[in-house]
Amino acid sequence: MMLAYMDRAAAGAATERDALELTVVAADAAECAAARDFGGLVSARPAAVVRPASADDVASAIRAAARTTLLTVAARGNGHSVAGQAMSEGGLVLDMRAGAASRRQQMKLVSSGGGAAFADVPGGALWEEVLHWAVSNHGLAPASWTDYLRLTVGGTLSNGGVSGQSFRYGPQVSNVAELEVVTGEGECRVCSPSAHPDLFFAVLGGLGQFGVITRARIPLSPAPQTVKWARVVYASFAEYAADAEWLVTRPAESAFDYVEGFAFVRSDDPVNGWPSVPIPAGARFDPSLLPAGEPGPLLYCLEVALYQHHHQQPDAVDERMGEMMRRLKYVRGLEYAADVGYVEFLSRVNRVEEEARRSGSWAAPHPWLNLFVSARDIADFDRAVLKGMLADGVDGPMLIYPMLKSKWDPNTSVALPEGEVFYLVALLRFCPGGRGRGAAVEELVAQNGAIVDACRSSGYDFKTYFPHYRTEADWARHFGSKWARFVDRKARYDPLAILAPGQKIFARTPSSRTDRS
Repeated sequence: MMLAYMDRAAAGAATERDALELTVVAADAAECAAARDFGGLVSARPAAVVRPASADDVASAIRAAARTTLLTVAARGNGHSVAGQAMSEGGLVLDMRAGAASRRQQMKLVSSGGGAAFADVPGGALWEEVLHWAVSNHGLAPASWTDYLRLTVGGTLSNGGVSGQSFRYGPQVSNVAELEVVTGEGECRVCSPSAHPDLFFAVLGGLGQFGVITRARIPLSPAPQTVKWARVVYASFAEYAADAEWLVTRPAESAFDYVEGFAFVRSDDPVNGWPSVPIPAGARFDPSLLPAGEPGPLLYCLEVALYQHHHQQPDAVDERMGEMMRRLKYVRGLEYAADVGYVEFLSRVNRVEEEARRSGSWAAPHPWLNLFVSARDIADFDRAVLKGMLADGVDGPMLIYPMLKSKWDPNTSVALPEGEVFYLVALLRFCPGGRGRGAAVEELVAQNGAIVDACRSSGYDFKTYFPHYRTEADWARHFGSKWARFVDRKARYDPLAILAPGQKIFARTPSSRTDRS
């Protein structure tokens, strides 16, 4: 349909009409959905929501925006951003989940001459959809995942994509063979490490600043059959960190496939305390087994998994699992284990989502904070932040586990700490009903800011993950030596700064050009 767009981007500016040949969703419900995200912290109402059916539609929307003075474009996946990163105030929001059913049909298995297998998947596909399609139809799977699979392929590749597999297989941005990208100039390009490599690496971890990912080619390997999944408990952070770092630096032939962990409160609080640890359902935590000499407010859970493939003997996998576990210094008696299917293991967070939806906390604001903190500073961070500022918990998981910088390609746009071993620290707050609005949320956002300030003033080697800053100075400090490259790439691939305005990195360049096709 024809949309007459009223350019209101500059307050007090003269009204200007531009006719855009776009298929849009004009219903209030669709526009309001695009004005919010999972974080629930900000709202930015777009002028229209575009439902692209192809990369050409994405390119048409971006070229149309370029013909206006100040119109911007944001790509929205499953709406799981937390600080308005996928919003466009008064601009266009691309609903990358439009036509989800047909997008699943667009997934294709691609083989190389050397016998390697790949999945060609739309940027708007959920990783959950990729998992089920690849395993059910082909017995194959990507190696690297996120903990929560109801995120889009394009969304996680624009940020990093991390989980307990990252230490071994690398983040998701290190597990891509090819991308189809629509740049800020409305050009559709296929790029890879050998074809347009600068664009390829710019887009990976580029926060949506250089292009919209419309297709990704993901390497596949034989899917495991089952997973041996275990959790063990530590009273000492030093022992927890030493074991976790030992595990992630093991050679591949003697390593787990998955290593994660989290801090929890020394209490029976069902959200923050020890009831969050036991697996499978029905297992119980016995606090009498905790050592008396560790009176700190927090405990730590190390979570590991070993995959079993069809060709492997169960006894051999059990033996390897047992040998690895015997070397760890966890509290004996506080270990939990389960054998689960591969798809079930990767889908484990779905149960958390279902419970959160039942309780209403899924719809409440989520002032999350994600950090990468170097192993050099993680003990100080634990003392000052976790045991200090957050000793009572955060009404949600407090993930803390290590990964390796060498698994990340330095050509991508992701900003990382200097140290080879660094920890993901994810403070995933689920605001309970009584504290889910107004001043309480502002206090939690302020506390997040205080945590970042404490890291900075203490001289920690750290970076924010899913960064959100307001000033150029903060962004320049975030990217450090990569800032000049980031700015250069923006000028090259989105010179008018049309894309991803919700990140608040670059201001839209005014343009009255009408010669773009």
